[in-house]
Amino acid sequence: MNPAKRLEIYTRLRKQNPHPRSELQYGTPFELLVSVVLSAQATDKSVNLATARLYPKANTPQAMVALGEAGLEPYIRTIGLYRTKAKNIVALSKLLIAEHGGKVPADLAALVRLPGVGRKTANVVLNVAFGQPTIAVDTHIFRVANRTAVAPGKTPEEVERKLVKFTPPEFVHDAHHWLILHGRYVCIARKPRCGECVIADLCEYRHKTKPQAH
Repeated sequence: MNPAKRLEIYTRLRKQNPHPRSELQYGTPFELLVSVVLSAQATDKSVNLATARLYPKANTPQAMVALGEAGLEPYIRTIGLYRTKAKNIVALSKLLIAEHGGKVPADLAALVRLPGVGRKTANVVLNVAFGQPTIAVDTHIFRVANRTAVAPGKTPEEVERKLVKFTPPEFVHDAHHWLILHGRYVCIARKPRCGECVIADLCEYRHKTKPQAH
């Protein structure tokens, strides 16, 4: 894909959604970190329902440690892998207190050392909470990047590297939001909604679906 086409893709996605936001509801970097950890293999909607009850009770590392795994589990029981996530959230809270004064570090290396935090989670936190020009690659972004040919790659790391390299600087901060929302609602896995897509004529996917007749 050539740079002019890529530029036009991002220009259209920005025009459609000038100020994209995470669909996770949070008020602080710590709340965002916990929500992103909870969102692995779960919907943002299910996470928001759980955290609406959890955060009024515990929304700091200190409060989360005080709550403990047994206290945390009932709040997040509706979310997949909740036991493992409860264990990780209490453990990462302890580490934040011990090594970072209870604050979420704005640093990739420090974030990925936290229990339950991988590169994707760290990049979401750096981008959304701290405004850093990172691009977190989840299943939606991996699919969209490959399907459109905006940044094809065999692994999430390769796609991330290419997205950061090839995305024009003015779009980098919001790129992960646009791509994730596009993958979630338009360029869906089984049958992409090519008829509703604002970048269909620029996309290099060979098996485009035809618009449905009304």
